[in-house]
Amino acid sequence: MPRLSLLKKIWLSTSVLLTGLFVVTGLILQRHLLETTGVSLQEEVRASFQAYESLWRSRSETLASVAAVVSSMPNVRLAFQTRHEPTIKDAAGEIWIRVSDQLKETAFFVVADPRGNTVTSLDTASPIVIPRFWPMVERVRGGFPRQASGFAELDKQLFQVVLTPVYVDAGQGSALLNVLVTGYVVNHLVAQRLKEATGGSEFLFISNDKVYASTVNERATEVLQKFRAGDELASDGVNEYVPLERELVDLAGAPIGRLAIFRSFESARQRVGDMQRNLVLMWLAAVFAGLGLSYVLARRIIRPVEMLDRAAAEVARQNYSYRVPAESRDELGRLAATFNGMCESLQAARQELIRQERISTIGRMASSIVHDLRNPLAAIYGGAEMMVDTELAPGQMKRVAENIYRSSRRIQEMLNDLLQITRGNKGERELCAVSEVVDAAVETLQAAAMKQQVRIETEVEGRLEAPMERQRIERVFINLIGNALEAMPEGGKIRVEAREAGEGVEVSVSDNGPGIAPEVRGQLFQPFASHGKNSGLGLGLALSRQSVLDHGGDLWVEETNGPGATFRLRLPVREG
Repeated sequence: MPRLSLLKKIWLSTSVLLTGLFVVTGLILQRHLLETTGVSLQEEVRASFQAYESLWRSRSETLASVAAVVSSMPNVRLAFQTRHEPTIKDAAGEIWIRVSDQLKETAFFVVADPRGNTVTSLDTASPIVIPRFWPMVERVRGGFPRQASGFAELDKQLFQVVLTPVYVDAGQGSALLNVLVTGYVVNHLVAQRLKEATGGSEFLFISNDKVYASTVNERATEVLQKFRAGDELASDGVNEYVPLERELVDLAGAPIGRLAIFRSFESARQRVGDMQRNLVLMWLAAVFAGLGLSYVLARRIIRPVEMLDRAAAEVARQNYSYRVPAESRDELGRLAATFNGMCESLQAARQELIRQERISTIGRMASSIVHDLRNPLAAIYGGAEMMVDTELAPGQMKRVAENIYRSSRRIQEMLNDLLQITRGNKGERELCAVSEVVDAAVETLQAAAMKQQVRIETEVEGRLEAPMERQRIERVFINLIGNALEAMPEGGKIRVEAREAGEGVEVSVSDNGPGIAPEVRGQLFQPFASHGKNSGLGLGLALSRQSVLDHGGDLWVEETNGPGATFRLRLPVREG
């Protein structure tokens, strides 16, 4: 799995944090919304009950006022004294027609005698059957002349009535002449009016386990009448309600039934659903806005870091001229400016180092070349001096001339090697016998070896041949044997062995000198490695290894525990 970039890490962590924050906030808001909705619903139920009581009390007071006015009018009293029904009806009707049509639509007005028998009733638009006898008159006569009001169940109907006594002056005081019975029949029309007045609450008027009025269908009525006010929730199988209940009392104050008020959860649930949808939409919008904003901010933060990363990579590739644009004045902008200053310092230091290294390289190269040229030039100078100052025999003259020739050839080869190393030139290769190349190198240094009492032994396996540039490989052996001679000024032994090794030829040059110090071993093939030399700066091994590498082989020093050193080189037997 690929590693996430810093931008994605910042973006994902910020997004997860914002999403979690929005989720927690949404849950808290949703819980608060549900709690608020429940409280609001209970308040609505209480408000419905208060609205019912206010409406019902207003109607009762209106009826009581009408009855009181009627009972106090002299002409009405005179009409009541005649006990003539049409006269009574005409006298009371004059007052009744002044009552609003809405009141007459649901109310009734009856004149009863002191025993409770109906004398006459005024016309009403309400489709009700007026009872012929009102038994509650006898029960409340002891409370006259005060008006009495309450609910009554008569002839399979439920009424809310107001009783108003009408008295006449008699010889020994006032006498009860008639009783005005005003009120409403409790039916579905009244319940529906209450529902409309209370904003949608459902009403059930129940007496003796019989529902006289209901604003719900028959199935729901049958289910809801079983719930009582102590239940937290009521359900008709389709909707849920918050119930509230109050007693219906008769004119004597005794309970005869109950009024059940139910406030549906449906509207509240719909409001909750709408608010939840709005909340989800707001949450999604906030999440996407947060994701976009966090991505923009993270991208703005990461962009300077990415530029610094690219700049560091360029500096690692030694491109010290690369610069980072400092676009801001904050910490990242100051970091970019500091980085640019560091690059400028590195570039200046590198240029100075290159300049110093070039000067040093020129000096060391010149010293190394002078050191390597000194021996062949001394041989040429000495031979030439002998030829000028001494009468030599022809044989001696030939040997001196050969020494001069070989020394001149060595100088030429050294110059060619330098040109080939610096320019990367490759000469023509030929198939050469390894023994001839080794013998030529040994012969070049034999005189110096004899002078130092160093014995050089060679052992070449069979007739080994390899394609090579003869002069360059011969120069390699000269360098290896010459370094061994320098390490043994007091005498010793050098052994050169060659054998076939797979698809190549392996040659080893070993000595029994003091060996190579461990701290020097890793730097042997670097230019100017001159540890342990009296003069010269050690280009020989570096040039020698490069020559072998150019032939497709390799040159290395072998690990040894005791004294002495062993160099090995491998040459392929076929041209690559």
